[in-house]
Amino acid sequence: MIVLCLVQFMLVLDDTVVNVALPSIRDELGFSASGLPWVVNAYFLAFGGLLLLCGRLADLLGRRRVFLIGVALFGVASLACGLAQEPWQLVIGRFVQGGGAAMAGPAAMSMITLLYPGPAERTKALGIWGGIAALGGTSGLVLSGALTDLVSWRGIFLINLPVVAVALALLPRLVPESRAPGRRRLDVPGAVLVTGAAVSLVYGLLRAGETGWSDPIAIGAVVLSAALGAAFLVAESRAAAPLVPASFLASRTRAVAGGATLLFSMAMYAMSFLLMIQVQTVLGYSPLLAGIAYLPYGAGILAGMWLSSRVSLRIGTRWALLLAFLVNIAGLLLLSGVAAGDSYIAHVLPGMLILSMGNGLSLPVMAVAAVDGTTEEDAGLGSALFTSVQQIGGAVGVAALAVMGYSGGLMAGAVCVALGAVLIAVLLPSRAGAPQQPAGTSKTERFGETRPALNRLDRPR
Repeated sequence: MIVLCLVQFMLVLDDTVVNVALPSIRDELGFSASGLPWVVNAYFLAFGGLLLLCGRLADLLGRRRVFLIGVALFGVASLACGLAQEPWQLVIGRFVQGGGAAMAGPAAMSMITLLYPGPAERTKALGIWGGIAALGGTSGLVLSGALTDLVSWRGIFLINLPVVAVALALLPRLVPESRAPGRRRLDVPGAVLVTGAAVSLVYGLLRAGETGWSDPIAIGAVVLSAALGAAFLVAESRAAAPLVPASFLASRTRAVAGGATLLFSMAMYAMSFLLMIQVQTVLGYSPLLAGIAYLPYGAGILAGMWLSSRVSLRIGTRWALLLAFLVNIAGLLLLSGVAAGDSYIAHVLPGMLILSMGNGLSLPVMAVAAVDGTTEEDAGLGSALFTSVQQIGGAVGVAALAVMGYSGGLMAGAVCVALGAVLIAVLLPSRAGAPQQPAGTSKTERFGETRPALNRLDRPR
């Protein structure tokens, strides 16, 4: 659990770690104004576009195998980014990093889902997982400011290498291989269509965030994504072994969790983007001071994460999510009033603490609902869908909400979270989030092993 969470922390960290360092990267490598955003976008494009494909590959080829390949790929790309001498080298390195993250992230989450099958232990495990993921996104801003100011922007990539080394050395000794039972082939037409749809959508949203929705290329990419998505649904209805089985999509709990996660991610990614700009350009903080200002956000997430599993086990997934979303709304509305001349202690910190607490409460419970009922057959697919929705929601949020300005964007984010709360209240089943496991199944059988159940993981100590 520690190793898998450490890798997830690293993967999410790289979503945001370059944000504060972009001016230094531009000055040293000579990026153009149009090329610089692709230091961020290349990672998002590969990560968001390849998640579904890589999640299903993990189910079919082996979750541990795909995880280790993804981590190794991420490590090599991180080294290439840290040593880059030309803009194109850094952009390609970031794209490969995103591909490695798309392989490692869903595989890791699906392994955690199968390692902890009971309702209570799965809720606690995914609580830690979700909280660590949120902490990684926040820590990226802190580390980026510190390393850029005190060392070099190259350190934000090279810092990944020790984590990669630890994961590659330890995970094969700690987790057995697991895959979907039986011999199954990858649905190649479905894989091509869904990957094309995801890449087109993420690209269209990223471009719209840069150039606005009047850009015909952005609109064309989104329309192409819709067409490919429709073709994917038609192809899946005719496939003998579809990439995403219809039975998987029939779960109301997973569907509601996906919708709520999309709305939540729109609000939080936009907030992170807008608040970092606000504290530097309006309040006048340096990159290092802006990163330090985010430290209480991480503390609030940890506190919310600690409470999350306890609250959800006591009052249930639906009520826990509703409570968490209400806390998030309050935090967004408080932060939306931050303006020039305001003090950090009186105006920024209260909203930041409330919002971070809401984040820590929300993400673990949403993760539990998103993988509700998944088994060794489709755990990777469930994990990939959850992460993919987060990435797409983030891209939508930055493209659609950030253009509204700071206060308008945060208030629109509060509306998005409120819509998510309505969706949860109306449609989420009251007994959502309980994992399903066939009776009499041992831990060894859940992981697709043929050796006796009393193995090195199950032997009494």
